[in-house]
Amino acid sequence: MESTTAYQPTAPGRLASLDAYRGFVMLLMMGEVLAFQSVAAALPESGFWKFLAHHQSHVAWIGCSLHDMIQPSFSFLVGVALPFSLTRRAASGQPRWRQTLHAFARALILVLLGVFLRSTGSDNTRWTFEDTLSQIGLGYGFLYLLGLRSAREQGLALTFILLGYWLLFALYPLPGATFDWAAAGAKPEGMLPGFAAHWSLNTNPAAAFDRWFLNLFPPDHWFKNNGAGYSTLSFIPTLGTMILGLLAGGVLRSDRTPSARTRLFIIAGLASLAAGWLLGATGLCPVVKKIWTPSWVLFSGGWSFLLLACFYQVMDVWNRRRWAFALTVVGMNSIAAYLIAHLWAGFIESALPRHFGHAWHTFAGAPYERLIIGSAALLTEWLILWWMRRNRIILRI
Repeated sequence: MESTTAYQPTAPGRLASLDAYRGFVMLLMMGEVLAFQSVAAALPESGFWKFLAHHQSHVAWIGCSLHDMIQPSFSFLVGVALPFSLTRRAASGQPRWRQTLHAFARALILVLLGVFLRSTGSDNTRWTFEDTLSQIGLGYGFLYLLGLRSAREQGLALTFILLGYWLLFALYPLPGATFDWAAAGAKPEGMLPGFAAHWSLNTNPAAAFDRWFLNLFPPDHWFKNNGAGYSTLSFIPTLGTMILGLLAGGVLRSDRTPSARTRLFIIAGLASLAAGWLLGATGLCPVVKKIWTPSWVLFSGGWSFLLLACFYQVMDVWNRRRWAFALTVVGMNSIAAYLIAHLWAGFIESALPRHFGHAWHTFAGAPYERLIIGSAALLTEWLILWWMRRNRIILRI
């Protein structure tokens, strides 16, 4: 996927497909308020609601649901957008030093914003870095520097990251007789079989790193383990996901024809998807989103390429855009959507019954009450974003 040049200061037009894809991802995240799991629990015989509930939750460890694609898609799109940002800033005459300062300032803000969001509802600041924004921020400075290099160098960096991170886990010793399973929040029976055991929950080098690193922050010795297995070091392979997006952004900025771009995205998507699946199927590297294994970078990256191909072909090649209005409203203000979903969703959900009574959400019966309240909350969140768009209020970092 090498383009002819690394960095061309030409001003491209805005691609509607990127806003729509980003909006689709944000709506998946905001759609958690629909509470499909509560409906599925109330109707256990329904395969339909069981299917929806599965794809609105994360898989336990190995595998992928639609919900698992939110973070990699968002990270992928950060990479796709970077070449356009670099081009726009260069075209406006912004000097390189100022671009660099902005990139690293943005990285720091994203990291701290992620810490802030993880700390809401806590008695003190929770210095963890597994939030999506923190993970992107930790790698964004490196992504910016790679954005100034050629596609070949970007590809080499991606290869180095995937191989290096794989080796880190593959060479790390498995738990011995003195391993403290309780402190790690893991169990011997939870170990994956065979060679894949190197990527088991909280017995891996990323978990060990956090047991040292996070306890450097106050309060003293506060961190024991992350029950779900998320880790700070996942920002390294997340950078790999962003590099895949950076390569895709380079294709969009190249002089290839639109059909050639779509075709290349499809080929890259299928190849990446197959490579990630094969690594997992052979046990060389299980596909685990929560620790962002190299196979997950490839597997989720494959889906990201294919989704980008679909949105690009429909919206920017066929110019079919009206159907995606609801998506673009959200996608053009993705940071605001992220903050609303994390900070306001619960308040909106609780406020609706309090101010509008109960009859409107109880008519369909108990299994659907949370769904109706959640639908109203999601509509309210979308209307806020629509109002912001109408008034040209766009949150940018």
